[in-house]
Order: sequence, then C-alpha cells, then structure tokens
Amino acid sequence: MRSYGSPGYSGMPSQHGSQYPSSSSQNMMQRSGGSMVQNQYPASRPPAMQSSSKRSSDGRSLANQPLKSAKKKKRMADKILPWKVRDLVPESQAYMDLLAFERKLDATIMRKRLDIQEALKRPLKQKRKLRIFISNTYFPAKEPAEGEADSGSSSSWELRVEGKLLDESKADASKAKRKFSSFFKSLVIELDKDLYGPDNHLVEWHRTATTQETDGFQVKRPGDKNVRCTILLLLDYQPPQFKLDSRLARLLGVHTQSRPVITQALWQYVKHNRLQDQSEREYVNCDRYLEQIFQCPRMKFAEIPHRLNSLLHPPDPIVINHTISVEGAEQKKTACYDIEVEVDDTLKTQMNNFLLSTASQQEIQNLDNKVHETVELINQYKINREFFLSFARDPQQFINKWLVSQNRDLKTITDVVGNPEEERRSEFYQQGWAHEAVHRYFYSKVQQKRAELEQVLGIRSS
Repeated sequence: MRSYGSPGYSGMPSQHGSQYPSSSSQNMMQRSGGSMVQNQYPASRPPAMQSSSKRSSDGRSLANQPLKSAKKKKRMADKILPWKVRDLVPESQAYMDLLAFERKLDATIMRKRLDIQEALKRPLKQKRKLRIFISNTYFPAKEPAEGEADSGSSSSWELRVEGKLLDESKADASKAKRKFSSFFKSLVIELDKDLYGPDNHLVEWHRTATTQETDGFQVKRPGDKNVRCTILLLLDYQPPQFKLDSRLARLLGVHTQSRPVITQALWQYVKHNRLQDQSEREYVNCDRYLEQIFQCPRMKFAEIPHRLNSLLHPPDPIVINHTISVEGAEQKKTACYDIEVEVDDTLKTQMNNFLLSTASQQEIQNLDNKVHETVELINQYKINREFFLSFARDPQQFINKWLVSQNRDLKTITDVVGNPEEERRSEFYQQGWAHEAVHRYFYSKVQQKRAELEQVLGIRSS
C-alpha cells in the first residue's frame, strides 16, 4: 500500500521545508490551472494582482502546458490520499485498500475484455441435435362422380421432410426460430428409378444467393406402390469444412474439419515429429508418410495451403434410406432421425453485448468523478489546516515569511527586475559597485556611438 504514497503524486506534501505552503509552488499551480490553493489565502491578493497574472508572457504559458497535460494523465494519482491525511485519519486506510483492489479489478476486467475480443474473432459453435421428421401420406384413387367425368383422381402419395432443434431453452424460444432449410446446403431425394424412370426420379434443392428459407420440403407423386427412396442432406458448414484424403485423415486423426483446423493439425504433427528443418526453418522435411501423401521429400511452409487443395474434398452428405408406404388411406406415417449440427453459441451474443454495453461504464465514470472531487476537496482542507496550524504556532515568523513569499510572487507576476524597495533609497546607489556601473554604462554608450559613426562613414566612402 505504501507504493501509493510516493512523493511524485500530485497533492503529496513535501517532507522537508516549512509548515506553510511554498508560495512559488502555489503560484506555479495557479498558473498551470491547479485548484489546490484556490481558497488558501482569503483575499491575499487584490483583484488587480490576480488579473495581472493572466497577462503573463506567452513564454510562461507555453512552459506550463506540459504541467497541464501531466495533470490530466495522472488520473489514478489524483485519487491517492496524502500520507499526512492518512496519519490524521487512520480509517482512511480502508479507502486505500479499496483503491488497490479497484486497480487489480480494472486490470482483470481489461484482460478479460481482450480475451473476449480474441475469442469473438474465432467461430464459436456448439453441437445440437436436429430431429428430422420424414412423413408420408397416401391418397387412394377416387371414382368420378356421376355425370362428371373429370372429377375423379388417380392414387398418389405425399412426402414431407421437416425438422427442428431439440432441447430448445426458454431463451431460444424468445428468439426467432431458425428455419429448417438454413441448416443445409443442398437436399436431394432419389426415388426408385424403376418406378419413375431416369428423368423423373430425382428431386433436388440447392442453396443460392437468393434462396428463401423454408420450414420443410414437400414432394408429391402419383403411385399406389411402396417406394424406396434415398434422401441426401449436405450440411451448410460455417465456416466451410472439408473431408480429408483418407491417408492424411488417418495420419492427423481428422476426418472432416475447417481449413484452419486442418492446417493446425498438420503443424502439430510436424512439430511433434520434429520435421522442421533446423538450418532452413521455412522448410519441412517430410517423413515417409508425408512424402507418400504430398509426393515430395521437403516443402516450404508457404506451399502447404496450395498442396492441401488437392487433398481436400467436399464433406460426405447425410444419407437416409426411407420407404414410402402406401398402406392405409390418408394415414400419416412418420419416421424420425437425429443428426448433429453446429449452431452459433449463445455465449457469443452475450460476450458481444458485454463489449458493447456502456451503461455500467458511464455509471463508473460518474463515481470516479465524485471520488476525484472528494479527494481534491480533502487536499484543500489539508492545505488550509497546515496554513492555520503554522500561523497558530508562531504568528510573527509566519507573517514575515508569508510577506516575503508574497513579495516574490508579486515580482514574478508583474515581471519586475530588481528590488524596487531598495532602489528607491539613496543608500542603494552609494555602494562600491555604483562607480563601476557608471563607467561601464558610459563605455558602452561610447562604443555604441563609435559603431554608428563607422557605419555612416563606411556607407559614404563606398
């Protein structure tokens, strides 16, 4: 805790010197915009003197600009209580403990915010169960009504493919539900070719840039026999995933993954087997397995993404074999299949909201401003207390020192050179240095006139 009390912090009193505040430091703070001595000396200067300080030279105002910027930067230092205040009020140590805890908490929160920002750059996914409902309904043929030859219909069946996520929490229920088609990149239903021929046995749906999401797919065909069908579902991975070549998949232990994960797994294999060239670090020395896969004894790291392209294939689709039953008129028969899909982690939204939230930050800023104002007021009270204590101990000596200090401040404010009080008495000019000063003055004047005369003569002669 004592590290807070270093003398470099603003508001800390000097441990050496007189008990009354130094006038030079007071004026320096007044000229640099400080507020510690606003009420230190009631009516110590007439208004004319105070206004004259505003007419100080530009040089002093420029010199004080670094002091202003330094004061703005020391926001944490402004919250430190001086040692004298802590000695007078022992209970203030609890405030200093809270200040130390606040600094640790701020560092922890900042570190966590950086961790969250890094985590948001990576895709946050969680695996969920998607239940697929495959149902079919058979509609038998209808005889035409009497007198209406066109009112009859032939037998047909209808196939529906729908689905929903399982274990949806209440938080998910409040949001808009994700459409069934949004999980897939394409869907193909392959019917029995013997029944529907080579031109009418495929039903295909592929995602495009203008695709409208839907809750399910429906297929209707004529027929009164059981139909064997194969449903191929290709998941829409985000980010895209690829199926590895069988040899590389066995070597890395990765079957289907995104390109960054595959590259990372390959790097881990290189590092574990120490295949990186010791002299040329940008090269990988292939072992017999990698040499069989990549068809080269060594390769650069920069070549790995290009060489991986030929070893990455589209992921395998999900294959569901289903039989469309026509037994039972207009009876809905449903089969269920569960598959794993990746969805955005709900934690990602919470993390993003935490980063964008400004309500708590505004409240903390307001409380910080109150703390700064309170500590500044305490410092003013400390200075006033020292002022009056010093006056109470020795009024005569204090007033004499105060007058000397005010006289020095007056010279600084009005840019006065010398001592006007001594210069207005005749004894001041009867000292030993006066004669030498007169000789020096006349000598400088003679030299000045001689230089002017030589300049005029030189111009005329030329």
